[in-house]
Amino acid sequence: MYQQDSFWNSFKRGFMQMPTVIRTLIAINVIVFIFQAFFGGIQIGGQTLNRYIVEWLGFNPDLVTAVTQPWRFVTYMFLHGGGFHLLFNMLWLWWMGRAVEEGLGPRTFAVIFFGAGIGGAFFHVALSFLYGSSMVIGASGAVFGVMVAFAYMYPTMPIMLFLLPPIQARYVVAGLILFDVLFIGAGDNVARLVHLGGAGIGYLLVKAHYNGVDLSKFVRPIEKIWNPELSGFSKKNKEKKRKKNRDMYSVSDVEILDEEEVSDLDDILEKISKKGYDGLTKEEKKKLFDLSKRN
Repeated sequence: MYQQDSFWNSFKRGFMQMPTVIRTLIAINVIVFIFQAFFGGIQIGGQTLNRYIVEWLGFNPDLVTAVTQPWRFVTYMFLHGGGFHLLFNMLWLWWMGRAVEEGLGPRTFAVIFFGAGIGGAFFHVALSFLYGSSMVIGASGAVFGVMVAFAYMYPTMPIMLFLLPPIQARYVVAGLILFDVLFIGAGDNVARLVHLGGAGIGYLLVKAHYNGVDLSKFVRPIEKIWNPELSGFSKKNKEKKRKKNRDMYSVSDVEILDEEEVSDLDDILEKISKKGYDGLTKEEKKKLFDLSKRN
């Protein structure tokens, strides 16, 4: 007899199938928003907890504040001014970011996301003398960087927008950027400078990746802080490598690959040499794993 799965199990399974970095980013943003919604109204010292959170974690483009309180370049990306602000940022991140993370790998994707968010904040600091220095919150700058990366990677991919025919990704993203350019200084409390700065940095980073720059190298040192084994140079790893090399002459039970599989393996190895392992798609990683077990 067919038994329908519970909503919670379906939700959990779908959530866990998201790419790693996107899943983590969405989870943190939602948890922070829920915390603010439930506890942000608590009064502390004559003002609400939310006021303290924004004042200490939001991004203040004042040059002195930006220099002396650098954590704001990151923390502002996890604060949102309302449900719709959060919803649309996370939807754009999911819609376009999934293909980017699966195409470039989680480390490279993380560099683009945080690089765009931090770069957008720097851009706002640089031009704050022209357009003011009001507090900034939200992941929009980082999301714009991801959207530009998507348009760079899949320029002709059709995007379905409400009540509009399919539009190629490059035109959708270009239109959103043009909209921000036209409304700079409109006084509508939208951090358009952060959007534009994030878009610019996103473009430079994804272009650098395709020019052969290994963006994942910026993430690996951070990973090694809590997991030294990821370095690949620990004594234990060296011993394993020496042992494996010493026994390489002993080969048994080998399954010979056919010509097509050899060609696929060559293509995958060539892509790794150019873009690193993070540059492989899910299908290519699975193919490499399957072939490595046989070979």
